[in-house]
Amino acid sequence: MFDSLQALREEHAELQKQLSDSAIHANPGLSKKLNRRYAELNSIIEADDQVRMLEADIEAGAELAAEDESFKQELEKNKEALVFAQEKLRRLLIPRDPDDARDVIMEIKAGEGGAESALFAGDLLRMYTQFANSKGWKTEILDKNESDLGGIKDCQLAIKGNSSEPAKGVWAQLKYEGGVHRVQRVPVTETQGRIHTSAAGVLVFPEVDEPEEVEISQNDLRIDVFRSSGPGGQSVNTTDSAIRITHLPTGIVVSMQNEKSQLQNREVAMRVLRARLLAQKQEALEQEQSAARKSQVRTVDRSERIRTYNFPENRVADHRTGYKAYNLDQVMDGALQPVVDSAIESDEQAKIAALSGAEKK
Repeated sequence: MFDSLQALREEHAELQKQLSDSAIHANPGLSKKLNRRYAELNSIIEADDQVRMLEADIEAGAELAAEDESFKQELEKNKEALVFAQEKLRRLLIPRDPDDARDVIMEIKAGEGGAESALFAGDLLRMYTQFANSKGWKTEILDKNESDLGGIKDCQLAIKGNSSEPAKGVWAQLKYEGGVHRVQRVPVTETQGRIHTSAAGVLVFPEVDEPEEVEISQNDLRIDVFRSSGPGGQSVNTTDSAIRITHLPTGIVVSMQNEKSQLQNREVAMRVLRARLLAQKQEALEQEQSAARKSQVRTVDRSERIRTYNFPENRVADHRTGYKAYNLDQVMDGALQPVVDSAIESDEQAKIAALSGAEKK
């Protein structure tokens, strides 16, 4: 795994040269792509520098400790620090998802459970919005279809990050959230105090940086217009401003009605469509990649139940990683990082094990 470090150092130096060229920054898409890769390599180089420094200190310390025992304690500390530094470098060298630094578009949909499911979908929207706010990310409601009791039938949420470092990217943190989220609690509509189980679905897509990144032929689109509707189906607009775009080759359908003009809804719908097409392309590639590069936590099976939120016990449990905690009230207020970290950690461990097995063969 460490054999590739010299090649990465050479790539880092070459990127540094390219990024100093003003012509590169005239192309925002290319500039963003190069900056992401540079930030990723920078973390690796810094970690490798730390390993090299500690190795040099240990070599010098061993000579000093042989002559003076007072240096032995410092030598042992450096040996311990080297183990941690090498592990950090090993993790950084795991083949990274090329989309990790991207922003995301998240879709939340009510599922089984009727009105209670829609209320829970609204709770999930609030949870993710609060989590994003805690990290200094920006959120934008692209479209939202509300239910009669104040929940949501479905919504699209764009989340924009604030770092070009892939490990801190929005996609790197939220890509494991896709799947079925199950809730167990007493619904507000329940008069007998019985606990009900319902579910909501979450889809997460990496957002396309530039429209040119995903080519879409106008001949492949069927565009329908209709009037926006609110809870109960009542019309909330007197003009046909809502848009439904069907991508004929894939069958993907995107509807938007949040904006007041047809043009604005069309632009947002195309934004979501590009994200879905990019995700579909990446999922196809992921299925073809080696076991070491496949995610052990994130699945393309969107019907998989990934997490349970048990309100009576104040418990949240992730069924993929085994994570369990009794602070559901805090999680629903946006304290989601430990749950996210459990997915990242589980995935990294599986990839390290797969790489180690491949290296031994």
